Amino acid sequence: MTVLAGAAPGILPRVDILGVGVAAGTMEATLSVLDGWIARREPRYVCVSGMHGVMECQRDDGLRRIHNSAGLVVADGMSLVWVCRLKGQRSVERVYGPDLMLAVCGRSAAKGYRHFLYGSSSEVLATLNARLCARYPGLTVVGAYAPPFRPLTAEEDGRIVERIVEARPDIVWVGLSTPKQERWMAEHVDRLGGPVLIGVGAAFDFHAGAKRQAPRWMQRNGLEWLFRLLSEPRRLYRRYLFNIPLFACYLGLEALGLRESGPRSAARGVS
Repeated sequence: MTVLAGAAPGILPRVDILGVGVAAGTMEATLSVLDGWIARREPRYVCVSGMHGVMECQRDDGLRRIHNSAGLVVADGMSLVWVCRLKGQRSVERVYGPDLMLAVCGRSAAKGYRHFLYGSSSEVLATLNARLCARYPGLTVVGAYAPPFRPLTAEEDGRIVERIVEARPDIVWVGLSTPKQERWMAEHVDRLGGPVLIGVGAAFDFHAGAKRQAPRWMQRNGLEWLFRLLSEPRRLYRRYLFNIPLFACYLGLEALGLRESGPRSAARGVS
C-alpha cells in the first residue's frame, strides 16, 4: 500500500487504498480545491467515499475506474482516514459528505456560487432547499430535481441535462446511493456546462430531517456504521456485516504482499 503522489504545494496526495486513490487532505484543503475548479470552470466530480465505496470497487472494475478518474475521492469514513494515517499521511481529516455540503454552502453567498440539487424525493428536496436557505442567507439554489426510482430514458435524461445547463449552477449536489451517484456523475460531468458535481449520498435526507445522523462521538470514533445499521438493519446489514471484515482481510493480505491492489490509474495528485 503506497502513497500515489507526493505532497507538492497546492496538491493533495492520493493514497492507494485497495486500488482506489483517496485524497489525503483536510476539509479546508478540499474547499480550496473546489474553489479552484469553479474559478477555472473545470468540469470535475467528487466521490465522497467510505469503506463501502472502496469495497464496491473491488467487485466492479468500472466503478474503480470511475473513482480513480474523479477530481477527488475524499475520505468520508474514519476507516479510510485511519488507513491514510497508517500510510504516513498524518494530517488527513475525515471529509464527511454532510459536513462538506454545509461547509460549501457556508461560503457560497460571499463567493456567489449557484447550486443545483439532484436526487432523493421532491418532498426532501423542498425541505432541504428551505432549510439551507434559512441557515445560509444569500444562498442561491437555482434548481432541484428528484429522478424517478428507475433508469431514465434517453429523452428524460436529455431534458434534465438541458434543465441543469440552463440553470447555470457552479455546483451540482448529487444525493443518490453508491454506486448509482458515482456512475451518474461520471456520465454527466462533461455535459452540464462546467459545474462541479459532488456525490453526497444520504446528506440530503440528513439535512432535510428525513433521517437521523449518528451522534458526533460515534462519528469521531468510527461507529457511525453501527448507528446506521441499527437504524436501517434490513437495508444495510449486508453492507456492513460483510464488508467490514472483508475490508480488514483485504488490507491484511495486501500488507503481507499476498494480494494486489489493482489498477493504479489514480497515480497523481489533485490540484
